[in-house]
Amino acid sequence: MATFVHLTPAANSARVRRGGLRAQGRGERRGVFLFPVLPSYTLTHQWLRELSRRPGPRQLVAVHVRLADSETVRVGRYNDREPVTATAADAVRRIAALEDPRGWEVFLPRPVAAREVRAIRPVRQVNGWRYFPDAHRVTPCTCYGCRVRGEYGSQRLRRRRPHPFDGPPPPPRVLLARLDAAEARGDAAALREALSWYGMRRRGPLPRLATLAGHTDPAVRTALVEAVAYWSTPGVQELLRQLTGDPHPDVREAVADALETLADLAADDEDSDDEDDRGQS
Repeated sequence: MATFVHLTPAANSARVRRGGLRAQGRGERRGVFLFPVLPSYTLTHQWLRELSRRPGPRQLVAVHVRLADSETVRVGRYNDREPVTATAADAVRRIAALEDPRGWEVFLPRPVAAREVRAIRPVRQVNGWRYFPDAHRVTPCTCYGCRVRGEYGSQRLRRRRPHPFDGPPPPPRVLLARLDAAEARGDAAALREALSWYGMRRRGPLPRLATLAGHTDPAVRTALVEAVAYWSTPGVQELLRQLTGDPHPDVREAVADALETLADLAADDEDSDDEDDRGQS
């Protein structure tokens, strides 16, 4: 049996004990990321500081998972475009033999059942690297894809090093004009580009964007889901539920991922509230 760890917020511990680890992602990238248990405690939990940068609970725990040696997984470095398909036992051997295994990961293309979870253990919260291995003294990237909203010092960093290709979203009136012009000339690519800018905002003109739910191009409908899924605007949930019956699988998958993420966030909030209540009682 091969042993791995998966890092998750401590608030998820009870749910993981009950039901295991849920698969995350979409399509071929839907599953669970793991890392082998190595003799080095620091290397085993190397992803902790990087994962702690994400929005949400910062206190993480290590979920120890045991898989059959013959279990099929994918193994590679975080930036590998084509990770290697291997057995779980071979993935452990590959990573253990590396001179520098930092940044490597194992991907299990399915959920982890509760019976495969062997332990949930606290982890020292100072382990690991941030951004990428050997990032120290490397100029950080401030593009929308790399930066983490709300991270300590991020606003000051963006002011000091504005990214030349990824500035703030255009004003609402400009985006609306682009949306109207793209729809008038039937330009699906321009519509997707405008929707991607809307995805960087917390709220927007939902009734106007909701008209694109009937667009003939499924890529536009998928972009609509990704743009509005995490808005706090009333009516988003109703729009997502409407699109659960979309005829195209990509749209349905995008909706399912969004609803699952929202459910996870709501569960995390409830677990955090329960922890607060227990701490005050």
